[in-house]
Amino acid sequence: MEDIANEFVEHRQETRLSAENRCESRLRYSWPIWFAENYNDILTQGQMVDVSSGGAAFTCYADKCPYPGQEIMTRFSVPSHGNDDPFALENFVRNGRICRVDEISPYVRRVAVQFAEPLPFKPAEQQEEFEDNPLNETVGDAIEEMVESIGSVGMEMVEK
Repeated sequence: MEDIANEFVEHRQETRLSAENRCESRLRYSWPIWFAENYNDILTQGQMVDVSSGGAAFTCYADKCPYPGQEIMTRFSVPSHGNDDPFALENFVRNGRICRVDEISPYVRRVAVQFAEPLPFKPAEQQEEFEDNPLNETVGDAIEEMVESIGSVGMEMVEK
């Protein structure tokens, strides 16, 4: 029993070290991700937690969850801020290997997958560049004003 406890402690230390040594930030967002063992299998839907150029984390139902070491094919979209459309997405299909599976609840698992081929950009850095652009603050202010004006028009219609 002591050997198992020591193994667990070593594994947690390795995990902590690898998390601290990440060379890239991860973009946290919630969007569907589809996965299957290969291109011919039925796709299963998960929910993206975060993504970097080298991998992703997502949640899925326990009964459809891949296992550590399993090779899977993923299909997902990542926000793309390289053009003028703030709502643009880039679609990707990536093969990868399951690095870790964590139990969130009896019915939900959090899965980490490492891509066989990295994405052509670093999603979190792109997001930081987008947020640092002063033009985007102006666009955000304009959208807020538009939403407020629509809300006040809606309230006027309700009052009539």
